Amino acid sequence: MILILLIIAMLLLLLLRVPVAISMLLPCLSYVAWSPDITLGVALQQTVGSVDSFPLLAVPLFIMTGYLSNAAGLADRLFRTLLALFRGIPGSLGFVNVFSSLMFSWMSGAAIADAAGLGAVLVPAMKKRGYDEKFALGLTGASSLIGPMMPPSIPAIVYAVSAGVSVGALFFAGVIPALVLTAILCIFVYRDAERNPVRKETNLQKLPIAEAITSSLPVLLTPIIILGGILGGIFTPTEAAAAAVMWVLILSGFYRSLSLKSFRSVLIKTTTTTGSIMLIVAAAGLFGWVIAREQGPQAVTAAMLQLTDNPVVFLLLINVALLITGMILEPVAGLLITVPVLLPAAIEFGIDPLHLGIVMILNLVLGLLTPPVGLVLYVLSSVTGSSVQTVTRGTLPFLVPLLITLLIITFVPALSLWLPSFVGK
Repeated sequence: MILILLIIAMLLLLLLRVPVAISMLLPCLSYVAWSPDITLGVALQQTVGSVDSFPLLAVPLFIMTGYLSNAAGLADRLFRTLLALFRGIPGSLGFVNVFSSLMFSWMSGAAIADAAGLGAVLVPAMKKRGYDEKFALGLTGASSLIGPMMPPSIPAIVYAVSAGVSVGALFFAGVIPALVLTAILCIFVYRDAERNPVRKETNLQKLPIAEAITSSLPVLLTPIIILGGILGGIFTPTEAAAAAVMWVLILSGFYRSLSLKSFRSVLIKTTTTTGSIMLIVAAAGLFGWVIAREQGPQAVTAAMLQLTDNPVVFLLLINVALLITGMILEPVAGLLITVPVLLPAAIEFGIDPLHLGIVMILNLVLGLLTPPVGLVLYVLSSVTGSSVQTVTRGTLPFLVPLLITLLIITFVPALSLWLPSFVGK
């Protein structure tokens, strides 16, 4: 009963637009105040201890990598290379859109960074060449979700810390699902190109292909540094994050594309974003401790086992629950709240924690494209000047390929588990 009251209180605070971290902290502090056997010192220890984690150091470093890549124009170099590679192909700008997100995901780790960095360039370019505005907005929003799936993924780091699994293994678990999402979006682009063949896509990029690839080759080394370093045992994921920052800084100096003013802006944005994430992590630490103390995971596991003993039905149920959660909470907060509850039940059903992690991440990031949270919708509206309503209408058709991808990843666990099997869990 106490657990239900805590969850209701949190949901009411969220509905009142109270920040997520405060919505989790206030009910928990009330619980501590009314419990005679819990001191404030214990609550403080649980709150601070949740952010005292070496793997979490990778979060600000990967965030900084993404912001630096944008500020230094590295994303623009990738964009120009893709324009040269896909010129002359029907629907070329659509393919450039998807592959720009795929390539930029190796540096950003977040859908919002992807949407902000590429949306301002890709959407106007597509509109100028005859693409429907809603299609351009929807494709940019949908492709931005590749970022949280492909390493270095910020949600993957948060899940790994919460679930007690290897960050490196979860990074590798997300590679094939991210490529599946890329392939399905490309099929969607191809079908649109067949239906709408008249586009002004000639002479997109006159730069020779060899020259275009050469100009962006150092940028393309970033994923090799991150994943290659982890796979080769040279770096831990956190050390790989630091190496990625240093590499992007070296490239910025080499290209002379980062001013002191831009670098200062990068530091401010990194600090602000990291602060908001870590505040949620700290609040979720106390919230998770209260849930565990009230035996919430055991209650959920028992309820699920009473409802069904079929893993397929269980996965369908958590997909529905997480899709609803993603509409209310942003992915990091959603993971921190749901992982302690769902993971024990999933293990009872024989579901691998790495597979569960990828399923949970994709479910929750879908909420970035749906109101009322829908952060990617607001970001795209801000950087393109389109109304939120137009962006929302544009993204609705793309929920179909995204949900198809979700079902494939959910019921074909080998897609998530094949690569980690080579590196160990």
